[in-house]
Amino acid sequence: MTTTFIGGGNMATALIGGLVARGRAAATFSVVEPFAAQREKLAARFPGIGLHAGCDAAAVAGAELVVLAVKPQQMRAAATALAPHVAGAPAVVLSIAAGIRLADLGRWLGGHPRLVRAMPNTPALVGKGVSGVFAPPTVDAAGRALAAAVLEAGGEVIWVPDEPMLDAVTGVSGSGPAYVFYFLEALEQAARELGFADGDARKLAYATFAGAVALAQASPEPPATLRAQVTSKGGTTERAVASLEADAVKAKIVAAVKAAAERARELGDLLGNDG
Repeated sequence: MTTTFIGGGNMATALIGGLVARGRAAATFSVVEPFAAQREKLAARFPGIGLHAGCDAAAVAGAELVVLAVKPQQMRAAATALAPHVAGAPAVVLSIAAGIRLADLGRWLGGHPRLVRAMPNTPALVGKGVSGVFAPPTVDAAGRALAAAVLEAGGEVIWVPDEPMLDAVTGVSGSGPAYVFYFLEALEQAARELGFADGDARKLAYATFAGAVALAQASPEPPATLRAQVTSKGGTTERAVASLEADAVKAKIVAAVKAAAERARELGDLLGNDG
């Protein structure tokens, strides 16, 4: 199996690194990366990898999977450059760019039918991500498996039944790390204001969050039950949760996620506009 990445930035590097760690040979990858400094980094990290300054026939030759790992604003140009090299070829083209819909991508690729769209998140950089993925009926089980194998190198994969659900994925998990960092920021600030030094404040915040997530993942109970189990009547946690509820924090978080999902839909309209 050979795989070509269009774009050799952080996400592409993370996915290639995950696949190499699983036993894939670096020589089975080609990367189209216009910046020489980044090509040098890739060459040093993955000896034997194929590197190309531009998208040409040699970069895509024999590829079963082509991963479009460029910024959404660069996608039209990248797809237009790729189009003549996948015309009539059986390669699956996987987009991991936010907001780019398959109808638009397919148009830019000259009608290429074997398209998969994914929305990963930044924890994929450390192998702890989650990707929402959609493929139309024009992609068979083998094609889906090719896409899943790459995405699983960055973490978990969730297939969604229809493409608009990827906007919801963007709101929940695509933007989700920022929500977590926001909460960590607040928890760390509270610890400092209560007298802890910066290093200890951060350690308390990070360990508390990581431990709570690990505990939740190890338990069959939903988060609401776990929260109730550590909320003693008349205790400190009850006071804290009551303060959060009084300020409607949960409702505001839900509203924020929905706002992010709506913005993802808007960006899809904007980025797909050929005007």
